[in-house]
Amino acid sequence: MAVPPSRPSVTVEVRVTLKPGVLDAEAENIEKSLALLGLRPTPQVRTARIYDLVFEGLSPEDARTRAQEAVDLLLANPVIHAVTIVPRHDP
Repeated sequence: MAVPPSRPSVTVEVRVTLKPGVLDAEAENIEKSLALLGLRPTPQVRTARIYDLVFEGLSPEDARTRAQEAVDLLLANPVIHAVTIVPRHDP
């Protein structure tokens, strides 16, 4: 009996940033440090956390749904965080 082909893994990138207006103390400290080190013009800095979630045997749509569940359950607070979810096929 033939073995059905398995689906490739799907990596979903979850990017979590602070919403505008929420204090980003780490970014502020980096901006100040860059200015003290003489970098001019000093760039505006924003911090982000990026999670790569790798799902085996799921379609990109199902992997995105599971990633959204992870965001809702653990990875972000909707009050202060903005989230971007991007599924991609692994080679």
